[in-house]
Amino acid sequence: MTIRVLLADDQAMVRSGLRLLLSGEPDIEVVAEAEDGVTAVELARRLRPDVCLVDIRMPGLDGVEVTRALAGPAVTDPLRVVVVTTFDDDEYVYGALRGGAVGFVLKDAGPALLVEAVRAAHTGGTLVSPSITPRLLRRVRRGSSTRPLSERELEVVLAISRGRTNQEIAAALFISLSTVKGHVAGVQRKLGLRNRVEIAAWAWENDVVP
Repeated sequence: MTIRVLLADDQAMVRSGLRLLLSGEPDIEVVAEAEDGVTAVELARRLRPDVCLVDIRMPGLDGVEVTRALAGPAVTDPLRVVVVTTFDDDEYVYGALRGGAVGFVLKDAGPALLVEAVRAAHTGGTLVSPSITPRLLRRVRRGSSTRPLSERELEVVLAISRGRTNQEIAAALFISLSTVKGHVAGVQRKLGLRNRVEIAAWAWENDVVP
């Protein structure tokens, strides 16, 4: 199955480089490009790509605003957004993740990580650049409560940390999709976490993952 990708970056040379990189992969196709945030949102809503690669600093709407528009809590049918940027400022990272991004990759992290992030996003997983992960873990540890998780909630957390989608979790645990969503919401509430990226980070930090 081909992964359809939208590129959003205000620099033509960067978009060209990303297109060249991704088009070299047999399972990835770049279906659209946008040089500003407004165009990115319009194209994404019309074309419904599998993954949107979005830069942080763009005219019109920045990457965090684009992420909220396409993947935020208020979006009925959210798209999968991976932020790709040269800026690893904490406010950008947390703003993007709170906005619904399923990945945050620095442009200097290398082509292999970018391709891995696209594939992870497509399958419902998450990926954050290694240089950012320690800061994310510290934030998650400070913000987490000590309320215990049930055995079923721990199973869901483990599955999320392994990149499983809600549908895959439901099938593996023989429960309904709505039940999975309820468990995910319960985990977020108990641990004070905002999204699946932070759930996965909490799982690794607290040795939930064998």
